[in-house]
Amino acid sequence: MPGFELGESIPPDTAHAVSVSLPTWKSNVGYEEGEEWVIGRLTTGYPRFFVHKIIAAFAEDIVSRHGRPGQQAMLFPTPKVARRCLDFVRQRVSPELSRQLGVIDLALDTSKDLSALLKKLAPTVSAVVFPEEVFSVAKQYWQHTGDGTSSRRAEFCHGLFQDHLLVPTAGAHAAHEAPGRPFRGPKRYQRPGSIDGVPPATPRTSSPKEPEESLESSQFLEERFGRNLNLSMVERAKSAIRRRIAGALAHEVDLNNGPLPSMTSNTRGIQGLEEGDVYLYPCGMNAIFNAHRALLKAREPRKSINFGFPYVDTLKILQKFGPGCLFYGHASAEDLDELEAKLKNGERFLGLFCEFPGNPLLTCPDLARIRKLADEFDFAIVVDETIGTFANINVLQFADIVVSSLTKIFSGDSNVMGGSAILNPESRYFKALKATMEEDYEDTYWPEDVIFMERNSRDFDSRVERINANAEAICDVLRAHPLVQSVYYPKYNPSKPHYDACRLPNGGYGGLLSVVFGRKELAQAFYDAMDIAKGPSLGTNFTLCSPYVILAHYLELPWAAQFGVDPDLVRISVGLEETTALQDTFRRALKVAEDVSRS
Repeated sequence: MPGFELGESIPPDTAHAVSVSLPTWKSNVGYEEGEEWVIGRLTTGYPRFFVHKIIAAFAEDIVSRHGRPGQQAMLFPTPKVARRCLDFVRQRVSPELSRQLGVIDLALDTSKDLSALLKKLAPTVSAVVFPEEVFSVAKQYWQHTGDGTSSRRAEFCHGLFQDHLLVPTAGAHAAHEAPGRPFRGPKRYQRPGSIDGVPPATPRTSSPKEPEESLESSQFLEERFGRNLNLSMVERAKSAIRRRIAGALAHEVDLNNGPLPSMTSNTRGIQGLEEGDVYLYPCGMNAIFNAHRALLKAREPRKSINFGFPYVDTLKILQKFGPGCLFYGHASAEDLDELEAKLKNGERFLGLFCEFPGNPLLTCPDLARIRKLADEFDFAIVVDETIGTFANINVLQFADIVVSSLTKIFSGDSNVMGGSAILNPESRYFKALKATMEEDYEDTYWPEDVIFMERNSRDFDSRVERINANAEAICDVLRAHPLVQSVYYPKYNPSKPHYDACRLPNGGYGGLLSVVFGRKELAQAFYDAMDIAKGPSLGTNFTLCSPYVILAHYLELPWAAQFGVDPDLVRISVGLEETTALQDTFRRALKVAEDVSRS
């Protein structure tokens, strides 16, 4: 997979790829600075940060047909989701601009002669329309919540829209007022290149070489569903995914041949866990967003706790949606001491959100101690297990809700998004959370995405086993090199006992690690020389690396540094390649860094 050109999708020639090639350190900085030589070459990007060109083209067509000049649109899967975005934006713009916002709900035109299959699928898209100067604020909602429509949904629905089969519903409306004065959102969302604020993508244009997946998708859409993705198989695929996540379905199953085996046991160690306690979402961040929403509704709304250096949007969700957030960036024993003192002094919280391990330092919080505090002082625990993965660890024993990004190693193929949330049936909040989910859960996971996710995840366990071994082999190479200042990996971190307390008998230490050289020029030389895929995301079946802190925290590098996160850290997501060949790739890159150190 090496040798990607700048801006090429990762994997190459994949219409719905979830990563993009940024092959040099300079190109990552150029991306963050919004430089045209980088931005102009991007064919795609990570879907919550980059509005896919398929989605952008559909949004433009909706505005062209139903909106006004100067307007833009952001697409969501359902009317309910779109109105959450609308409320978010209205709270953050002037009254004048607020009057120019609207929603266009699109659904099937039932007056037309439609097949039973299409009626059963009942595809919908809702467009939040706004003056173009409001884009940066609407983009915050899109990015933080993961509520936006998927590119496959947009592709399917765009075809129906072009054939006038997807039309505005009664009561759908766009704002028609004249454009008002410009509104300036937070600086991070004005910057055209920031991973936190990528500009609206230009409409998709034809290219000499259309991705194979796109060619297949561009066939008559209803025929595609009828031929490849019948809806009964979609429901069975969801069931297989949920059981896999519950730890009750480790082997491959034939979705066309009889019922799925019953859930008699699971690797989660929770006797009463059922398939219905696992909820699917269109991406991992959407699972976190909805876990927070469910807690706010099921319990008395209070501030939450973000424990450990956070993935950027988890902290933003807790800060921007609800009463706010108390942040502990080290996930240390001292942080827990301080939290315990606050609790004993009478402060109360909604829930504690943490990652296990954290990203990018792979630090593990003391879940056993946190559980004791939660039981004593009545707060929920939400654990993001994306990096550890449930093939390696069991964190449900300590958590009330476990969330995960299925986009990562569960899928592995880097061509589909997904997320999950598990409610622990042994939690004291289970009954209230279950009632909230029964009332509020909306399944917005697009059927095509479900099918890809189920297929990709069938060999999840065996892939994780190989990736664990490869990651340790890479650690051996890096830790032995004199230029390497630090290697962050759960097996070698001081928090290893906390990881081991959750590690399964046959579990490893995961496929993510980070390396720090201590000198920027060495990190740059190493990164540029790596003959592997380089871009955002993690958990891919191929090794993928990025200067993670540059991408995730470019405008707040000093803030990140105070939590021990080096601005020149290189994060490596290890893949399935042959082990010795992979080690040799790293040795060659280290040799280039050696040459730079001597010059």
